[in-house]
Amino acid sequence: MSLLNTLYRSGLLRTLDHALAQSLRRLQPDTPEAVQLAAALASLAVSQGHAGFDPTQPQRLLDAEGVDWPAAQAWLQQLRDSPWVATPAQDAAVAEDAPLVLEHGLLYLRRYREYERRLALGLQRIASQPLAANDTAALAPLFARLFPDALQGMDHQARAAAVALRHPLLLVTGGPGTGKTTTIARVLALLAAQALQAGQPAPQVALAAPTGRAAERMAESLRAVVGQLRAQGVEDAVCDALPVTGSTLHRLLGVIPDSPRFRHHADNPLPLDVVVVDEASMIDLPLMTKLVEAIGAGTRLLLLGDPDQLPSVEAGDVLSAILRASGDGQGLHADDATALQPLLAADNLQPRVPPLPFAGRRVQLLRGYRQSDALDLAPLAAAVREGNSTAALALLRSGTLAGVHFHEDVLDPMEHHRDALLTHWRALGEAADPGQALAQAGRLRLLTALREGPQGARGLNERIEALLAGSARAGAGPRYFHGRLLLITENSYRHRLFNGDIGLCLRDDSGAVMAWFAGETAGQPRAFHPAALPAHESAFAMTVHKAQGSEFDAVWLQLPRRDTRVLSRELIYTGMTRARQSLHVLGSEEVLTAALGRHASRLSGLAVRLGLPTPTPADVQSPTQGDLF
Repeated sequence: MSLLNTLYRSGLLRTLDHALAQSLRRLQPDTPEAVQLAAALASLAVSQGHAGFDPTQPQRLLDAEGVDWPAAQAWLQQLRDSPWVATPAQDAAVAEDAPLVLEHGLLYLRRYREYERRLALGLQRIASQPLAANDTAALAPLFARLFPDALQGMDHQARAAAVALRHPLLLVTGGPGTGKTTTIARVLALLAAQALQAGQPAPQVALAAPTGRAAERMAESLRAVVGQLRAQGVEDAVCDALPVTGSTLHRLLGVIPDSPRFRHHADNPLPLDVVVVDEASMIDLPLMTKLVEAIGAGTRLLLLGDPDQLPSVEAGDVLSAILRASGDGQGLHADDATALQPLLAADNLQPRVPPLPFAGRRVQLLRGYRQSDALDLAPLAAAVREGNSTAALALLRSGTLAGVHFHEDVLDPMEHHRDALLTHWRALGEAADPGQALAQAGRLRLLTALREGPQGARGLNERIEALLAGSARAGAGPRYFHGRLLLITENSYRHRLFNGDIGLCLRDDSGAVMAWFAGETAGQPRAFHPAALPAHESAFAMTVHKAQGSEFDAVWLQLPRRDTRVLSRELIYTGMTRARQSLHVLGSEEVLTAALGRHASRLSGLAVRLGLPTPTPADVQSPTQGDLF
């Protein structure tokens, strides 16, 4: 039996992967089996979040023991010789019409190679576009008010703001509480002041994020900062120019019903001066490509993200690739030093970063601002980021970190901590009104690494529902009961409900069970009949992936019974850092150690593409194949 069929019958390849390989054989019977196998693996790679498949590392995709893989160099040569595989001569060139592309040692499905190519060209275009000349010195008084420590010593927030004034593409990275949103709010205040000083209209700004909840969190933070700016005496005209609402990326780009395309694209760019995108680590390769192509000439793009969090659920690890091409975020580029002298201290202006082919800039924020007496998470987060399981376990077991609790070898929170959890969930149905209930719902969440299985989100939700529902199900149908937490799993622009939104089933005045969600105006929740909702599921327990972009007062992080390849230090870090006041970690030493020893790395050629010289306009080719979208 061929290796392709063996892997398929063993359940290691999906039906879709196998079907792609078989289609090549049907269309051209003499297609070598190694080429068919590589095509199937390129398809499987996308499902696992990779942009492409590396024939020299098939083990990255399949944990299959005893597999006799083709010899790597011979395999690559067969792919180069195959008519099914394009081998472009230049990175900027559109690949010839073939279903597969071999480039930079990776075998791509053509669509994903084109996404990667277009994204690299788009980022280079934005990063290298000229900005109107501005008088940095004129902003010095406001800059000093916003960043009082900037002239006293190292202030990475001030550096990020100063660099943002000079560059159209900036990445501001850092962990939770390092002040990314606060920094960007002050950047926007400086840009508004700059425009007003020049007698121009305030810049048109959009705030966006991959999920509705992440967008609202950013908007909440911006509103808080605006209040602080007013208290500091920043003039009303500047504060009034700052945005106070956010949207999902899909809403920003303009969804077209029943189409994968958006209303805004290269030929109809966003009519904005600044686009700010939070939680950039969650953005997959296709969506980031479409966003970048919708950024018009003269529009700034500011990306915020935590490089230590999980990459996107779908294909690509875009943030990581951009960061690798942008340097370490600590030094200052030589061409910025003189221009920023009026704003920053002299000891901050020593140029330590050599010129890079990629013109984008990155500033890494280091200081944590969210630490409190309630939760001392920083030492544990650092150990997890570094993959230091010995240090992480010692900290968890020590009991010395405020707000951090380790329930070692506990594999069932509903057996060992049922009362504490059920008390919280039952209280949701006893709140005075839906708005208060929704606020309480965000105070605690049970997070899991897996979706299926006894420690997975689905299994836990079913058991929690059975414990909570009881007689509450009477008259409410088989699924909906007073106090059931809901998670929206697809975007619905008709309902203005988006993937990641959290709702709660509550009886209305007539006794009917309705699903309540936060309204676009604070304190005004909206009610929907449950049958009218877009796709959704229970939200008592959520996967860490689904919780990304959200925060909760208390997080209970349940690890699985056994190690699994989805576990990684990025998953543990992301789950832990969702907590604001208390963190409970449930699991074994063995599983935690295995997780911290694994990176959630992705195969991609984007960083290599961004290291190429800035393309000329003639190099930037528009796609003509409909299947690229």
